Amino acid sequence: MAHPLAWTTLWCLAIAAVVVFSLLPAPDLPDAPGSDKLHHFIAYFALAASAVQLFARWPALFGAGLGLVLLGVGLEHGQEVLTGTRIADRWDALANTLGVIAGLLTRLTPMKDVLLRWDTRGRANA
Repeated sequence: MAHPLAWTTLWCLAIAAVVVFSLLPAPDLPDAPGSDKLHHFIAYFALAASAVQLFARWPALFGAGLGLVLLGVGLEHGQEVLTGTRIADRWDALANTLGVIAGLLTRLTPMKDVLLRWDTRGRANA
């Protein structure tokens, strides 16, 4: 990978964004039934699939996945404890966890190194 620090920084910023948005006051906009769970799944899927792009070895990837699961569960607890407008929801934590698992499973697909191929394509032509 040509720019590992840049990509890892972006991944960390994405994690920080999830933390911030998880602890901000809940918006008063109505959601379609179940859409909240879909948002949780997609956010954690994206974080885990991004980890697949960044960490080539299974132990590092497992650590990233475990960290994301713990983050998702911890943030659900934090919503209850740290905010006055949100409550902990075990179904949100499950959606987070399933998103992490699905994202990690991209390691078993041809998409596992798409960032590496994209990030180094300019070097092949140089």
